[in-house]
Amino acid sequence: MPTVECAGRRWQSRLMLGALVLALAGSALAQSACQKPVYLTLDTGHMGIAPLVAEVLHRQNVRVTFFAAAERTQTEGNSLDDHWAPWWKARAAEGNEFASHTYDHVYWRADDKDGFRVQPSAGAQNGQKLTWTAAQYCANIDKARDRLAQMTGKKPLPLFRAPGGKTSPKLLAAARACGYAHAGWSPAGFLGDELPSETFSNEKLLRQALDRIRPGDVLLAHLGIWSRKDPWAPADLEPLIVGLKAKGFCFETLRQHPAYRDWIATHP
Repeated sequence: MPTVECAGRRWQSRLMLGALVLALAGSALAQSACQKPVYLTLDTGHMGIAPLVAEVLHRQNVRVTFFAAAERTQTEGNSLDDHWAPWWKARAAEGNEFASHTYDHVYWRADDKDGFRVQPSAGAQNGQKLTWTAAQYCANIDKARDRLAQMTGKKPLPLFRAPGGKTSPKLLAAARACGYAHAGWSPAGFLGDELPSETFSNEKLLRQALDRIRPGDVLLAHLGIWSRKDPWAPADLEPLIVGLKAKGFCFETLRQHPAYRDWIATHP
């Protein structure tokens, strides 16, 4: 007849084995939870469609990464002003991520011996052709990051997106030296909301996206484009999400992206 001590040991072993099985099962579930990830990112714009975009993301239980600049809005301010602060805070509460798009939506135009030739498309120097040092460029990235942190109560990712995706190796090296990796988008992930609706209808853009997007792609759209007459969102946003889900895709933020997660982990 087994002693109480032996029975207790066997019971303890069974508990440990059960815990191990559950842990392995949980790990396998976590690994299999998102086998076909895509990474939806949204840059700022005139913000006219921002409330509708938020409704779609909430309804579809999708988390995205926002890249924000202080761009001119339909509310006669900019996308990082106090009017929009509650909107940004609500997106943080939902679990979305944030990163800088440069504060003044600054386009890189060329490298220069003293730094970079740039042209802001927002702010007090909108449209001006300027020469900035690396420190000035980094300071503009920082300014958007700091404003996002102030509004959301959440630390933005150590990433930035150059307006238009325009960069050079020298610019990317300067940004990395001040703590930022550049996050562009995949060719198939360009969702076309900046294109003229007269020649690129919403129906055409949706069909193209659903045909071409592949696992791992970073997708790009905006919170309002001034020049597009027939807005891409919300017309295409929810059908795109629903269509990708139907094809087995799942949505993650850039915090989970394999190209950025190690950088993010080492640049807290």
